[in-house]
Amino acid sequence: MTKRVFEAWKGSNKFILGGRLVFGPDAKSLPATLLLIIVPVVLFCVFVARHLRHEFSPYNAGYAILVLAILFTIYVLILLSFTSARDPGIVPRNSHPPEEELRYETTISADGRQTPSVQIPRTKEVIVNGISVRVKYCDTCMLYRPPRCSHCSICNNCVERFDHHCPWVGQCIGLRNYRYFFMFVSSATLLCIYVFSMSALYIKILMDNQHGTVWRAMKESPWAVVLMVYCFIALWFVGGLTGFHLYLISTNQTTYENFRYRPNSRMIVYNRGCAKNFMEVFCSKVKPSRNNFRAFIEEEPPRVVTLPSTTRESAEAEDDNVARRQKVEDDLDIGDDLMNFSQRCNSEDANNDQPHNTVDIDPERAATIRTETRHESWGRRSGNWDVASTDVRESRNYAAAKDGRG
Repeated sequence: MTKRVFEAWKGSNKFILGGRLVFGPDAKSLPATLLLIIVPVVLFCVFVARHLRHEFSPYNAGYAILVLAILFTIYVLILLSFTSARDPGIVPRNSHPPEEELRYETTISADGRQTPSVQIPRTKEVIVNGISVRVKYCDTCMLYRPPRCSHCSICNNCVERFDHHCPWVGQCIGLRNYRYFFMFVSSATLLCIYVFSMSALYIKILMDNQHGTVWRAMKESPWAVVLMVYCFIALWFVGGLTGFHLYLISTNQTTYENFRYRPNSRMIVYNRGCAKNFMEVFCSKVKPSRNNFRAFIEEEPPRVVTLPSTTRESAEAEDDNVARRQKVEDDLDIGDDLMNFSQRCNSEDANNDQPHNTVDIDPERAATIRTETRHESWGRRSGNWDVASTDVRESRNYAAAKDGRG
């Protein structure tokens, strides 16, 4: 049966739901990420938000703290799914190298033989915003990578506008999911700030209600202290990541470009100004995927790259073979004509009773004529009539000498 694209995919991606969701090879880290988000929120709702339901006026206004924590967590999880479960911008592989870029070269060996070979340039120049940018050829995907595209060694795919491979979401971050990745990281930062603030507020309320110290309030609600410590540590990671990507977006860079090139030699070709850079990331339409993972595979006929020199040699050899075959057929026809001519001569001499004109060619000699004619055709292209006529004259002289002796 014909397979679907995701079933024969050469990358390292993982597919579920019949190819509808695509993950990276390290998607097993997703459960850990989910636990790091869900478990603290559950603890917050049980040990902190539940006690704040009636601490504000009107009486039930505190329910908003609980509801907001749940809704905001759901929003963060949705952004996580959009980041990790979709095509990040994978460039489809080619089944053969681009023929328009092939270069045919001839190398001369030590013995003087010329060996034709096919070479593919490793780089080529393209123009981006009026500036020449060099793009590289990918041997794995057999294509020239588009500008800002790079091959991810973990997913084994070329990804458009490759930013980095994030193990926490188990997916590459590229053209089609960078927006959701930034929104996920920034939303997780806001969630940490929210949980930390509400936990600190609960400690303050315990201090005011019991007229105690901070330590007594912390003993009253140890889970609030645990949540504050956890959120404080998490803020160093997700908060720092948010600030770093704000800088990248404002200058229209990727993480790969920022770490790959030196600051003193980097040319920010794609920077169009801070406002337009933010508009490009958040207000532009997400491009559709270039891969239809659920489509059936269409069989392609095998393609053979033929070198120009080989083509000329093959054509010359074919023409030579055709000429030889034609030459053999012509020589065989000439041999048949000679045999028919000798037979007619025998018939006329027998009817006229003229022994001195009789040409006696026995069947073995006729076969010799055909054989000699056939072999002569492979040696030379001309002179066949001379060979055949010489054999006939020899046969006639032999017959005349025989009659003379008789």
